[in-house]
Amino acid sequence: MAKNLVIVLFLPIFVGNIHVYYCPLNEKMNLKRSKNIVCRASLSTLMLTVSLPLMAQVDLKNIERLFDFVHMTAYSTAAFLIGFFLLLFYNFVYHYREQDAKMKGLSQYGRLSLVLQTSGLRLCFYNMRRRHCIFIEEGGEFSKEYDPIEFASLFEREDIEEVRKMVFAIGEGRLPSGKVRVRGLQKEDGSQRIYNFFVSVARRKNRKEIEDLLFILHDVSDIETRREKVNKLMLRYQTVFESSLVDMVYYDKYGVLTGINEKACQQFGIKDPEAAVREGFLLKNNPFYSGVDLHQMDNTRTSSIVDFDQFIDPVYKTEELGLHGKMYYESTINPIRNEKGELEGVYMAGRNVTEMVESFHHQQEGFKRLSEITKEIKRYISNVNYALRVSEVRLVNYVPSKYTLELSDNLNETQLYLSQLRCIRLGTPRFRRAISSALNRMDHGTARPVNLLIETEIRDEQRRPVWLQFNMIPLLNAEGQVERYFGMCRNMTQMVETERQLAIESQKAQETELLKQAFLTNMSYEIRTPLNTVIGFAELFESEHDEADEPLFVNEIRQNSNSLLQLVNDILFLSRMDANMIEFKKEEADFAMLFESWCQMGLVNVNPEVKVVVENPYERLLVSIDLENVGKIIERLCSVAVSYTEKGTIRTKYEYRHGELAISIEDTGRGIDEKMLPHVFERFVRDEQDGVCGTGLDLPIVQALVQQMGGTIELQSEYGKGTTVWVFIPCEASVIEKRREII
Repeated sequence: MAKNLVIVLFLPIFVGNIHVYYCPLNEKMNLKRSKNIVCRASLSTLMLTVSLPLMAQVDLKNIERLFDFVHMTAYSTAAFLIGFFLLLFYNFVYHYREQDAKMKGLSQYGRLSLVLQTSGLRLCFYNMRRRHCIFIEEGGEFSKEYDPIEFASLFEREDIEEVRKMVFAIGEGRLPSGKVRVRGLQKEDGSQRIYNFFVSVARRKNRKEIEDLLFILHDVSDIETRREKVNKLMLRYQTVFESSLVDMVYYDKYGVLTGINEKACQQFGIKDPEAAVREGFLLKNNPFYSGVDLHQMDNTRTSSIVDFDQFIDPVYKTEELGLHGKMYYESTINPIRNEKGELEGVYMAGRNVTEMVESFHHQQEGFKRLSEITKEIKRYISNVNYALRVSEVRLVNYVPSKYTLELSDNLNETQLYLSQLRCIRLGTPRFRRAISSALNRMDHGTARPVNLLIETEIRDEQRRPVWLQFNMIPLLNAEGQVERYFGMCRNMTQMVETERQLAIESQKAQETELLKQAFLTNMSYEIRTPLNTVIGFAELFESEHDEADEPLFVNEIRQNSNSLLQLVNDILFLSRMDANMIEFKKEEADFAMLFESWCQMGLVNVNPEVKVVVENPYERLLVSIDLENVGKIIERLCSVAVSYTEKGTIRTKYEYRHGELAISIEDTGRGIDEKMLPHVFERFVRDEQDGVCGTGLDLPIVQALVQQMGGTIELQSEYGKGTTVWVFIPCEASVIEKRREII
């Protein structure tokens, strides 16, 4: 039992001491934890020292009686709790002292930082190994760490290089400390801070190796600004006093001349300024300042008029100085006082403004005359501007050195500037070469007038191309070289349009006469042919004939009568179109449903050996078109295809694309000869076999209808292979539904 008691008492002490000796081997433990462990080890050692004598005084038998297992457990638990509370109390005391020391350190840093910032100084520690900087803020706290790149971005690049050189010199031991002047980065408003950069050693690892450097930044921007202002002010005063443009005179507090510059000597006829100073010329004898009381005045601006012919003063000898007549003089009096307000001296700066005043008087008189002339010029310019606006004439000015054409409708300002490229692009393609040639001649300074009439890309209110007439003459400089070209630009649209209309009407009159003659000739032939046939077969009924031939006579009479009726209807319809009597009315309809019926009506007389294909790719296509005239176009084109095709295929199709309805009629008939293609849309055109297609007016009527609806028609044909006709009619579709499969 005694043996167990000894083991129980000594076991925690043994473990604590082992923990103490093991602790230094752990390199990751910090200093604070090591101190706590040492304290716990010391406490364990103390408990061991106290317990050993007590155990020595008690024999083993008494121990066995006094301490059984229950007592031993209770005593061990009590000893453990006492030790735990002692360690907890020690840790609390140690932590409080550590926090107190830290707060005192921060307070000292804060007071130091506040004092330094009040003096315009900032502290910064620079670690030599890591090359990082950290500033001390107002509260004594450390700011974030700045790496070399971040720190360098705060200052000008040239200055930061000087700082680096000095840091390396101190780090290598070549300098104990240093100072350099650095500039901060320039701000958006143009301001820039200036610092004196002090560098010294803050801490060393040993005698040779430096661990931290101390940077002290002194903001001297305001000092430098004040110093610069003082230097500029001193330089300005010195320059002004010595300047030959202003009279500068200095009197002392007694009104005695003590300084005068060269300009003042010239103004007042003083040949020797030093002699004038030695004679002690008084302020009261100066005719411009004789009534001035220096002791009662502040900075004052004065203007004086002195008539030297009437000014008599025995001291100021105006005749000897060569002064006569009236002099207008303006000056500024600047008293200089000390801190007590007592007068120390007077600076006087002045100038003779006689010529300026007289010039002003002359200018006033000239201004009156100029005002009258200006009014006349303004009236003249107003009349010219009115004439330019009424006549639609523009003034043109071209300067070869600027390569710019200037246009204006008045004499006061230029409204439009055109570069050479814009001038060239102003004309239509057929006139651009002429414009370029005219600009080239002016660029080379050709001393000849420029007269050019061009058609422009500009459109007037009636959507007509605007025609401009340029008439420009060269203006020469003093050396006889062309300086610029000046002239007028007139709108010739109405005149050109009138001439064009006259030419068109003349041409139309000639064409109408020719057309009339050709029409009468063709009509007499085309109408006479079926009419003679009808009359011939009708006469056969009156002569002896076989009754079996009567159906043939009737059929021929019917066919030729129908041909004659169709011919007359076409002639009447074409005449109405020539007179613009055909009305076009757009209405919304389903073109997909109507297309096939129109095609079938035109293909009614198709040869049985001809295959007809009608392609309808749309299930529904609502478009706004003239149904009656579009139907006539499709029927007549299909009828023409039937007359040219005896065998093969006739294919009709259509498609709506980009606001336009495209219709195609294709056949594999005999086609049209290449020589006849340019004339297929002319009236009563005959081929080499002296035959016409239909009545000879189908294609001309189709072309006229398509063009009056704003569309186009194209025809492609190869003799012996077939013909294809495309018709494009502009329209707007509201519903478009395509078929999924086309069979």
